[in-house]
Amino acid sequence: MRQEPETAQAQDMIQGTRVGFIGLGNMGGPMAANLAAAGYPVTGYDPVPAAAERAAAKGIRMMPTADQAVAEADVVITMLPTGQHVLNALSGDGDSLGLLAAAAPNALFLECSTISVDDARTAHALMLEMGHRGLDAPVSGGVVGAEAGTLTFMAGGAAADFAAARPLLEVMGGRVVHCGDAGAGQAAKICNNMILGVSMIAVSEAFVLGEELGLTHEALFDVASAASGQCWALTTNCPVPGPVPTSPANRGYQPGFAAALMAKDLGLAADALDSTGVRAELGRRAGEIYRDLTASGGGGQDFSAVIKTIRAASETPAAPEADAGAHHPTEEQQPAGTTQPAEQSGAV
Repeated sequence: MRQEPETAQAQDMIQGTRVGFIGLGNMGGPMAANLAAAGYPVTGYDPVPAAAERAAAKGIRMMPTADQAVAEADVVITMLPTGQHVLNALSGDGDSLGLLAAAAPNALFLECSTISVDDARTAHALMLEMGHRGLDAPVSGGVVGAEAGTLTFMAGGAAADFAAARPLLEVMGGRVVHCGDAGAGQAAKICNNMILGVSMIAVSEAFVLGEELGLTHEALFDVASAASGQCWALTTNCPVPGPVPTSPANRGYQPGFAAALMAKDLGLAADALDSTGVRAELGRRAGEIYRDLTASGGGGQDFSAVIKTIRAASETPAAPEADAGAHHPTEEQQPAGTTQPAEQSGAV
C-alpha cells in the first residue's frame, strides 16, 4: 500500500478532492482502498454485497446506487468488466440516471476498465458532450499491483486532464504513462497484452520441449533468463514451479491474471486487428489457445496454466516438478468479471 502524503499542503489538496469509485471488485477494491488510505474521501458503489463489505472495511463510504456515489465527486473512477458495462453506467440503464448526468459539473472521469479502443473513444465523446473531462486509463499489474499500489497506468486523453489525474494515479500506481489522445491508453494495453499472451505460450512451449529433451526446469531457466529468451513471462510469471518461487505455478496456478481475462483481452486485440487490417498471426492464434483453455474449464487458473494445454496437446506426461500442487479453482477464485458484473478484469 502506498504511503500517505507527507506535507500538510499535500494533505489539504487530497482531502479537498472527492472521489466516486464505481466497481470495487478484485482490482477496483484495492485501488479505492489505496486512495482512501492516502487521505482521499472516497465514495463507492458495487452491486456485489461481498465487494461492498470489503470496500467499506477499507474506509470507502458505500452508497446504495452508483448515481449517489458520484453525485458530489470531483473525480469519478470506473473499473468494470466490459465496454458495454461502461457505456451503460455512463449513460444510464433502467432506473439509473447514468454517471454522466449524476456527477457534478466538469467532473474528471478516469475509465480504468480494459475495453476496446472504439468503446473508449465513444465513452470519451460522451463525457465531453455532458460537460465533463475524461481519460481512458487501463492498468497493468494485476491484483498484486492493485494491492501494493504499483500498477502501471496507460492514459489516453488531453494533456491537461492527465496532469490533473496524475496525483491520484500515482497513489494507485508505480508508473503512469500518457500515451496520447483518447483511446491511446486502451491501444497500449491491448498491444501490451498481445505481447504477453504470445510470450507466455512461447515460454511454455520451450519448457515442454526442454522436458522432452531431458532439461530440468532450473537449467533451462538459468540459461534463458540470462540470455536472449529473457522476458516477463519467464522471469516473473514462470509457468513451472521452482525457478521463480512467487509465480502462480507454485500455488497450483491460482491467479494472478486469469486465463479467461487473457482470452478477453486477446479478443479485443483481434477486434483491433480486424478494424485496422493488420496481419498478426501469432496474436490471433494466441487468442484461440486461451479461449480453448477457458472453454475446457481452465479460465479461472492463471494464464500461465496454458503450459498444461501444451503438454496435453503434445501427449507429454507432466514432469513431477511441473505438476506439483495442481489446482482446481473454486467459484470464489474465478477471475474478476466472469461471474459478478462489478468485478473488473484487472490487467496484467
